[in-house]
Parts: sequence; structure tokens; C-alpha cells
Amino acid sequence: MSTSPSASLIAAASAAAGHQQFPGGTLYVVATPIGNLADLSLRAIHVLGLVDAVACEDTRVSAQLLRWLGLHKPLVALHQHNEQQAAEGLVARLLAGERIAYVSDAGTPAISDPGAVLVAAAARAGVRVMPLPGASSAAAALSVAGDARAQGFRFVGFLPTKSAERRAALQALTGAPYSQVLFEAPHRIQELIAELAELAPEQTLTVCREVTKQFETIHTAPCATLPAWMAQDKQRERGEFVLVLHAAPAPVGEVGLPEEAQRTLRVLMRDLPLKQAASLAAELTGESRKALYQLALAWKQDAGDDAEDEPDTGAGALSG
Repeated sequence: MSTSPSASLIAAASAAAGHQQFPGGTLYVVATPIGNLADLSLRAIHVLGLVDAVACEDTRVSAQLLRWLGLHKPLVALHQHNEQQAAEGLVARLLAGERIAYVSDAGTPAISDPGAVLVAAAARAGVRVMPLPGASSAAAALSVAGDARAQGFRFVGFLPTKSAERRAALQALTGAPYSQVLFEAPHRIQELIAELAELAPEQTLTVCREVTKQFETIHTAPCATLPAWMAQDKQRERGEFVLVLHAAPAPVGEVGLPEEAQRTLRVLMRDLPLKQAASLAAELTGESRKALYQLALAWKQDAGDDAEDEPDTGAGALSG
């Protein structure tokens, strides 16, 4: 960060965002780069130039960023040890009409970083809070995990450090139908990989190391294989880690169909004829239409209902 950007960067930021309104008495929650300065948005640069003060997790880190931008702003420390007290003073300034930005050391504030207490205090006081989105290691990891099976995601962050609590937390993660984003320190990454290999060997894990930085590494594989992969290169243990534990494979139920496909079929059968319900369920889930039809027929028969469609055999039968 030793070289300041040219005036053209500041001009570009003004051209891109200058036509927008950035009212006084507003808290601007500004995402900053997680390792690559090029990820700082033009709108963030413009707002950092407009505000009256910058509240930040670490004044040394934020001062370095501002120097790189050629900006000089009063800095106010707001971190996990003083957030409540610092928030009160900042809210008073906001109520007086000042523009104040909040930045954490890297990424989007209030996501495993300070900022939530300040935002809550501002909201209680009736102060407008405006997000300036940008870099987020959690979002970056999710975007490259490729967990197409997931039914949404959950942000976990750092696990407990005490052994018993950590083990219980890890056990609670396994088997979920959604992606789960974890952070881990380099001195504990081997332990975490080994524990996941034991507790969820068949689940997939995406390991993201040094995201956006020069030695970025992204590797996706079953948890059971990852301790050996990690041991192949000591460099893989170094840096900052974001991990995505993929959704667990759906349990297989009757006639080899996943439970999610069976639930979809049951819902459709409430209002549709069997063949139509099976065909639509196959389209929605990607499962075999024939298998879905046979299951629907079996359910009808078990319930003592007359089948409303002809058996799925012969010409014109549904295919897989």
C-alpha cells in the first residue's frame, strides 16, 4: 500500500457515485478488501472521501488504507472491547448530522467482525444506516463451492476453542441439508480437517485459503480425503481459511428415491392425477418419472384408493 492511486481513480469514483445522494446523519457500513485492494468499490472510495470521520476496528489498518487512497480522515477506534461505549459517542455525532463510515479490518463489517452493536444502536436512535457492499470472504467461498444440492446456507464463523464445545458444535453441523460457512485459524486447520474427516467422511468440503490474495487456493473434495491432501504440502496449512461444508446427501427412502423427491411428489398428488404429479415431480427433482409414478401408485394402493391412472406399463409408459 505504499503507492497512492492516481487522481484518475478518485475522479472515477466521483463520476460513478457522485450523482447519488449521501445524506448527513447517516452511518455508512463500508466493505473493504479482504486481501486485494482492487476489490474496493468506486462507491466506497467516494463515500470514504465524503464522510466526516471513519470508525474502524483497528486505526492502524484503516489509516494505511486511507493513505493509499490519499485521504485524511479522523479515525475512531471501535472494536470488540469498546464497541458499546464507542457506539454511544458515534450515535451522538450522527444525530448531530455528521456522516460517519464504519469499516472493519477486512471484508464486510458485522460478519464475524465488530459493527453489529453500532448498527443496532444507530437504528434504535432513528439514524439511517446505509450499506456499501463489497468483499466478503463468506460470500466468495460460497460462490466457488458449487454446492448445487444445498437448500440455502448458514454462516457459522469460528467454532468454539474448547475441545468438548468444539466437538459438539461440529457434530451439530453434520448431516444438514444446507451449505455451512466456517472460519478457521491456521494453527487449528489440521485439527478441523481431521475432525470433519472422522465425523462427516462422505460430505464434501470446499477449502478456501488466502482468498483474493496471491497464493489463493481453492480445493473441493470429500472430507475423508482432505487430511492426506493437506499433508502433501505444508503451505496448505498457512494463511486465512474459509471453509464451506456442503449439504449432506439426501437420505434415500423407498424405491431408491431421495426424501426430498418423495415430499415433492406427495404435495403434487394432493391436487393432480398420478401421472401428471409424477411427471412434474420428475421435472422438479431430476428423478425418474417411472420410479416416481410407481411410488405414487403404491401409496394410493396402500391408502385403499382406486388408482385414477392406468398402470405405467406398455406403450406410452413414462420413462426414466
